[in-house]
Amino acid sequence: MPRWLHTLLSSWTGRFAVLVVVGIALTAVVSVFWTPFDPMLSDVRGRWAAPSWPHLLGTDGTGRDILSLLMAGARTTAFVAVGAGLVATLVGISLAALGALTVRWVRESIAVLVDILIAFPVLMIAMMISAVWGGSLWVVVFAVGIGFGVSIARVTRPELRRVQQSDFVLAGRASGLTAGQNLARHLLPNVAPVFIVQLSWSMAVAVLAEAGLSYLGFGASLTEASWGTLLADLQRYIGVHPLTVVWPGLAITVTVLGLNLLGDALREATDPTLSRRSAQVHVPEVIA
Repeated sequence: MPRWLHTLLSSWTGRFAVLVVVGIALTAVVSVFWTPFDPMLSDVRGRWAAPSWPHLLGTDGTGRDILSLLMAGARTTAFVAVGAGLVATLVGISLAALGALTVRWVRESIAVLVDILIAFPVLMIAMMISAVWGGSLWVVVFAVGIGFGVSIARVTRPELRRVQQSDFVLAGRASGLTAGQNLARHLLPNVAPVFIVQLSWSMAVAVLAEAGLSYLGFGASLTEASWGTLLADLQRYIGVHPLTVVWPGLAITVTVLGLNLLGDALREATDPTLSRRSAQVHVPEVIA
C-alpha cells in the first residue's frame, strides 16, 4: 500500500471521507443501470407513503420513490462535482502558472484579472448565465468551475512563486529543463497539498451550488433528478411530512462534509513537509 494511502486511511476523518466519496460514486454508477423504481414515475395512489417495503424511504407528493430519486440525484451530484473540479483545475493551474512563471507585465496583468474575477460571486454568475442560456447542469459546471478556478489560482500562485526560488528548481533549470518540465516535475508536486485542499473545497461548494441553483430553478431541468429540486418540492410540505425533507438535506450535508474532510486528509497524507516532520527520529537527551 502506498505511504500516502496508508496515512489517509489511518485517521477516522480520512476513512469517513473515503467511505462517503466512494459511496456516492458507487451509487451514481449503479443508478445509471438500476434504481428500485423509475425516479420520474408518478403513482398518485401511492403518494406520501411512509418508509416501508418496497418504498424504503417513502414517496413524495406525486408518488415517486424517494430512494430512487436520491440515487439518480447522486449521479447529477457526481457529474457536477467532477466536472466543476476539472474545469477549476484547468483554469486554476493555467492562471497560476501564467501569474507566477512569466514575465513581469504578464504576471501583474494576471494578478489584476484574478482580483477582478474573484469579486463576482459564483452563484450570481451562474444565475446570470442561466437567465440568458437557460437552466442547465453544464451552466453550473462551467460557472462554478471558472469561479473556483480563479480562487485556486489566487491561492496557488504565491506558492508557485515561493517554490520557484528553491534550489532544486534552480538546479533543474540549470540542467536544461524547460519551464513546462520544471512545472510538471518540481513545482506542481510541491504545491499539490495546497491545491488539493482548494480543489476538494471547490467540489464541495459545487455540490452546494448545484443544489442551491436547482432549488431556485436555475440548475437541473425538470427531467433530471437533483437533490436541490427534490428539496424544493418537499419543503412546501415540511409541516405535514417532515421526514421526507430529511433525506435530500442529509445527502447534501454528508456529501459536502465528506469532500471537505477528504481534502484535509489528503493534505496531511501528501504534504512533504508533514511527511518529513513525522519521519524525524526523536533522540532522547543524555544527562551526565
